[in-house]
Amino acid sequence: MTQFDTRTSDHEIEPIFLQRWSPRAFTGEAMPEPDLMRLFEAARWAPSSYNSQPWRFLYARRDTPAWATFFGLLGAPNQAWAGRAALLIVVVSKTTMQPPGRDSAVPSHSHSFDTGAAWANLALQATAMGWHAHGMVGFDMPRAAAALHVPEGYRVEAAIAVGRKGDKATLPEALQAREAPNGREPVEKFVFEGGFPK
Repeated sequence: MTQFDTRTSDHEIEPIFLQRWSPRAFTGEAMPEPDLMRLFEAARWAPSSYNSQPWRFLYARRDTPAWATFFGLLGAPNQAWAGRAALLIVVVSKTTMQPPGRDSAVPSHSHSFDTGAAWANLALQATAMGWHAHGMVGFDMPRAAAALHVPEGYRVEAAIAVGRKGDKATLPEALQAREAPNGREPVEKFVFEGGFPK
């Protein structure tokens, strides 16, 4: 059993898995370039089918010309809190890969799965550095593809806000009560030896 703050695991794990959560209240602090590159370096080392590395990370830092475009893609509920993030990221995956020995690309069954592994690496690296990453699907994905010049053969997966955790009093009142790490279902709810229960 591992404990951190209000969270307790049922089985022993590394504390960083409990430390990682998705706050909405951020300080507005800017992210230094070395920290930014450390996030993407961690994502780089995720596993992927045939080492195809299908992930692509498009980003904008707050107070830069690209910020308005990225922020404008978010749905209103996410705009209500994400404006104080240091960084907005749109995650994209390549839907094809070229396995060794093939002359041309083939469809990748695992592009989203592999890109999710890269996002998890990024989120854990952020936590290890004292930042927090909050993933979102509440944004205009078709408009993101157009506005961010995503080529054919790529899928827009998610958006991420990254920042230093701030005071929950900066959030709209409805979100303040939700500003705490949440729990998880027990392992027995999603792990089944030998197949799904009959």
